[in-house]
Amino acid sequence: MLILTRKTNQSIMIGDQIEIVVVEVRGDQVKLGIKAPKNISVHRSEVYKEIQEQNKKASKSLKLENIKQIENLFHKKNQ
Repeated sequence: MLILTRKTNQSIMIGDQIEIVVVEVRGDQVKLGIKAPKNISVHRSEVYKEIQEQNKKASKSLKLENIKQIENLFHKKNQ
């Protein structure tokens, strides 16, 4: 883990496209601004974990017959 010290209005870059800015520090809370391309999803970690869990549940609920139906639709469209 990289640990950096930043003050209000200072930022860090992740690659060439993601910038994290310290917007405000108040007590034990830090308000961050994140500038990233629209094609990159940005979520709080607890929200991200919930999305991942829901995706796992959804993928387990797919039945083989449903997958076959989807596969047939793709084959018909490509013919």
